[in-house]
Formats: sequence, structure tokens, C-alpha cells
Amino acid sequence: MSTLSLSELLGLTVYDSTGAACGRVREAALVPQEDRSRVASLIVKTRAGSRTLPCSAVSGINGGVRASTTAAEWNPASGAEGQFLLSRDLLDQQVIDVHGRKVVRVNDVDFYQETAQNRLILKIEGVDVGARGAIRRLLKGLVPLAALRLLLQRIPPREIPWEFVDLIETDPARRVKLKISHDRLAKLHPADIADIVEDLAPNEREAVFETLDEEVAAEALEELEPKFQKAVVESLDSDRAADIVEEMEPDAAADLLADLSEDRTEEILVQMQPEERREVAELLEFGENTAAGRMTTEYIALPVTATVHDAIEAMRTFEGRMESMSMIFLTDSHGTLAGAVPLAKIALATPETPLLALHQEPLISCRADAKDKEIAELFDKYNLLILPVVDERSQLVGVITPDDVINMLRAKL
Repeated sequence: MSTLSLSELLGLTVYDSTGAACGRVREAALVPQEDRSRVASLIVKTRAGSRTLPCSAVSGINGGVRASTTAAEWNPASGAEGQFLLSRDLLDQQVIDVHGRKVVRVNDVDFYQETAQNRLILKIEGVDVGARGAIRRLLKGLVPLAALRLLLQRIPPREIPWEFVDLIETDPARRVKLKISHDRLAKLHPADIADIVEDLAPNEREAVFETLDEEVAAEALEELEPKFQKAVVESLDSDRAADIVEEMEPDAAADLLADLSEDRTEEILVQMQPEERREVAELLEFGENTAAGRMTTEYIALPVTATVHDAIEAMRTFEGRMESMSMIFLTDSHGTLAGAVPLAKIALATPETPLLALHQEPLISCRADAKDKEIAELFDKYNLLILPVVDERSQLVGVITPDDVINMLRAKL
């Protein structure tokens, strides 16, 4: 029995029974009502369109997916009714395991595979919710596989067994707006909770956010349209609102509080924990349509004397967005931005290598007061994965990720 991750499976070349390369793996599908852990089929992107390759017709995965049938026998992938598509429905989603662990983001999916009677059996072992899965996806195709595997050996796995994960409902018709229980609601993806909440009456919205776990509520609140965010927060008492806002990304929390009255914002800030209050209060000082108003304060910054080993240790404990790990920043003793090291270079270096020797040139950054247009132009011109934000003394104060830029552009549509 061997192991395989979803990120490794996606994109693999598929060979039919004649040995011809016929396409690449685009998706892996479960049929939960039949078997909630066994992969039923692979969706293969071919020149003739997407085709469904049943796993019963896969003889093995070795340097590619080997099918025991010809491509002509693969049926068109006509919709996903009744199917749970692992890349679409699980990667990057926020889930809660049935034992009530904290809300976590799925960075990858781990399988175990075995072959019986010349047929592949591929079952989900668990979901990777740590840095290991994030790094594997971020560096896929950017560094040699051997170097990537060596790096991953130094990052401890953080996995929730599949048996402890509650599946997100796959049938939209069964996401009943008013008949779903609050405990079942909490197990949906936050975007789905937001869709449901937006259809509720104001008092029902308040009831939902009173019963949800703070972390779930925060994730759902970030998915709501701004007018609904404001209405929900204004309906809650200050203590409850503060508990939820504390769990939000600092930039999202600042955007939300900026839409409230000064008195209401102050009531919520007073109830927040000192560290979270400080981060959000600092962001509130800046204009919403500036780099400082768009940035997040969750990133990895190390001293200029740090080594690759130090970077790996920092990634082990980092709990921010996956995108924020694409670059490790270096600062001097005054907090001045001195360098930026791409994750790919760290993967190829030895542990004792100084990070300063790996830093990227030119060092692209923007001032905290930079306007939206400048931010978008920098991302476009330099194909950035992340943009550091500095103050008037060139001290690093935050970062802007592609998600922040997408949200900015969507707001202007």
C-alpha cells in the first residue's frame, strides 16, 4: 500500500490501454452515498473534452495514470450531480471535523492506494491542514520533485483523519434555507453559510450568528456582502461581536469596522483582546482604498541573519493564509524591509544557507499610502504572488495577496 496526495494526482498524464497519452487528470470524484472515502472516478481533460475514467478501469498510478480501457470507452463528464469533486469542493475550503476541532483550511488531500485484481483502489486517508500541504501545492512544478520531497520531510504533517471530517453537502437543493439545524449549518463551508444567511430575515440572521462557533462565524461573516456584514454586527451585543471580529483576518475586520459608526466601532474594539485590537486599530488609521487599508498583517518576517532552517521553523507554526507563505521577508534591527526570499529557493537550499543569500532582486514593495491603481499595476507588471507594504521609514507593516487584489477589483465592477 502506498500514499499519494491530491496535488500530486492533479495534472498527471493519463495513458489508455494502448499506451497512448490521452489527457491529464483534472478532478477526482467521490460518490458519497455509495462510499464516502473511496474515489469513484477521475475526470480527465482530453482534446475531445472532459471524460470520466472509472477507478475500476485504472490499473495503477506510476509516472502517470494507467488505464485498462481505451479513451473511446470513457464517457463524457456531463455534470457532477451526486458527485463530490475533491479539488472543487474540498481544497481551500474551511471544514469542521465531527469531534468539534477548530475550523481549518484544507491545503491538500492524502490518499492511500492499493491494487487488487489489476484494479486501483484509491481511498482518502485524511485532509492536510498544515504547512506541509500548502508548501507542496505552492511549489508544485517550480522545484524538482526530489528537492520538494526533501523539504517536506522536514515539515511535520498536520492531518485530520477522513473519518473525523464531516462532508459538505453537495446537493444545492438540499441546502434548505430555514429548515437546516444550527449544528448542521456549522458544518457547511462559510460561503454556503453566507448564502443561507443572506436569505434570512434580520432576526434569523442574528440567531444564526449567536449560535455559531466564533471561528465559523468569522469565516461566514467575511463571505457576506458588506451591507449584510454591517447589519449582523450591529445586531449583536458588543461582547459577541468582538469575539467574532477577533477571529477575522485583520484587514477584513478593519474594513468591516470602518463601515460602522465611530461609537459602535469603539464599543467593539474595547471588548477585543489587546493584540487583535492593536492590529485592527492600526489598519483603521489608513484609508480603505490604500495599500495599508488592503493589506494583512499576517506574514513571515525574519532577521537578515536568519537561515533556511529558521524559515522552516517559522513555517511550521505559521497559521496565516497559504498565499502568505509564498515569500519569506527579511528585516533589519529597525524593522526595515531588507529582502524577500521565494519559497522555491528555500526548498532547494541547505538548512544552514543564509536567507540573505537567496533574496530576490529587484525587491518590489509599495508605500502604505499607495492607491489601488498602483497596487494593481505592480501585481500585473511583475506577476507578483505577494506584495510587501512599507511605511515612510521603509519598515515592513503588512502584505497584500492576490486575494486582496481580486476583492479590490470585484468591488469596482
